[in-house]
Amino acid sequence: MSVTRRSVLGGSLAAGVAASTQGFAAEGPSRVERWGLWETALHGPAEGNPFVDVTLAAVFECDGSRVRVPGFYDGEGVYRIRFSPPEMGCWRWTSESNAPALAGQSGAFEAVAPGPGNHGPVRVSADGFHFTYADGTPYRQMGTTAYAWALQADAKCAETIETLKTAPFNKMRMVFFPSVPSVAVDPFARTGEGFQDWDATRFDPAYFRRFEDRIRRLGEIGVEADVILYHPYDPDKRGYSTMRRADDERYLRYIAARFGAYRNLWWSMANEYDLVEAKSVDDWDHLGAVLHAADPHDRLRSIHQFDVYYDVRKPWITHASVQNNFAVLDDGRAQLHRAFADKPVIFDEVGYEGNFSQPWGNLTPEELVERFWFGLVGGTYVGHGEVWHPSGNPNYSWLGQGGKLTGTSVPRLAFLRRIMEDGPVPGFEPIQAWWNYRLAGKPFETYLRYFGKETPDEWRVVLPRGSGTRHGRIPPWTESGPANTYRAEIIDTWNMTVTPVDGVFRTAPLNEQQFHAPDRPAIALPRAPYLAVRFSRVRA
Repeated sequence: MSVTRRSVLGGSLAAGVAASTQGFAAEGPSRVERWGLWETALHGPAEGNPFVDVTLAAVFECDGSRVRVPGFYDGEGVYRIRFSPPEMGCWRWTSESNAPALAGQSGAFEAVAPGPGNHGPVRVSADGFHFTYADGTPYRQMGTTAYAWALQADAKCAETIETLKTAPFNKMRMVFFPSVPSVAVDPFARTGEGFQDWDATRFDPAYFRRFEDRIRRLGEIGVEADVILYHPYDPDKRGYSTMRRADDERYLRYIAARFGAYRNLWWSMANEYDLVEAKSVDDWDHLGAVLHAADPHDRLRSIHQFDVYYDVRKPWITHASVQNNFAVLDDGRAQLHRAFADKPVIFDEVGYEGNFSQPWGNLTPEELVERFWFGLVGGTYVGHGEVWHPSGNPNYSWLGQGGKLTGTSVPRLAFLRRIMEDGPVPGFEPIQAWWNYRLAGKPFETYLRYFGKETPDEWRVVLPRGSGTRHGRIPPWTESGPANTYRAEIIDTWNMTVTPVDGVFRTAPLNEQQFHAPDRPAIALPRAPYLAVRFSRVRA
């Protein structure tokens, strides 16, 4: 998203504690699924400013595991602690607080086996370049963006959820602070009628409840919530992204305590961080470390740029979130981003399908789908967005507010996701990308070649030994190495068809670096754009 899209209580803690020394715990459920959300409510001080004055946490213990989880104030004297158990078993908890009414509360619950659809939170895969759920199930990222959908009226939000139920997307990028016309605009307590009349030391729990309801609803349909914590789009000059450091720290700790236990939660520190003029890279590094420390559930973390890349190798960042249209115009450039990041790369913004007047918002569906396929062959992931609107106004499109999808890229992306799901685990790897083979898959098992706008009449079967990455050293020649049998399929990525090629292909050494199919050296192609070939090993 470019820069052109910007469209009382007084008193002290001591008084509060004195006024409320009898705490009450609304015990949480006695059983919860592993990776589910367990919550308890405690009653304590309402006087003074509990957001600043009161500290609260709980220590959870089970079979030698110990996790300290922060709590938060939810208004009207109610405090909450949320925890997502990482293991099954009996978990015992004890609260800690500087308020006697909240300290020393305790209880226990059983974490039981996860139910259908509960695969746990998404993590970076063991190879370092893809994603898996905590139970080992591959997570094939296919994200979309609807920045302010969570801040719209309930009916509009319900429409967005219904749309997602039949869409291929399993991640939603969404801003926490308002950016486009929304019904919810005040995450902090108001002190007057002006845009800047708000108190950074007091949160509005109702705003947070609305937002966490949207996170929960996404989780119920299997969609990850990629929550953007800061952005530069502030048409009313409210200043939410330009707070003082102490206020930023309080905000991050509060939001981590409220949202972190939702297993479908990801953190995006900022959208176009380099356009937030009030913050330096040192500020972002500091805030990233604060968020990391405040989140015992260790959710995925990223930061997104406009035109100044962030050093995503820093330890507080789990994966790269990149804005770059040019990088996914071929698979080689996409793969280079991954090589330098040394982490999973999601091109969350590559331009959007739509009718907006500016280049970032008027891609044809063919152009957007092509970027997804090139990203896949480069061993990376790509994000979707749509700005179709009768007036061409992106604020009132899927990108701005959610609602319904009307673009024709969506069914093609659903087709692509099926190809991804049928692919290697944990994901498609670029194969000898620096030697321009333009292949992805798993050496000696699966090869995928995508042609984009090219319209060749054949594809010659010449394949490299090994993958050319640190995870795929070139193996020695063996009887079971390149001398394998394969089947081929021609994939029409636009018309969404998979056509088997008759017969099989038996490979043999061509030279020390390559193998080929001497009896069937090429596969005939129909001279159409947006084709791919899938070459799959036949198991005896």
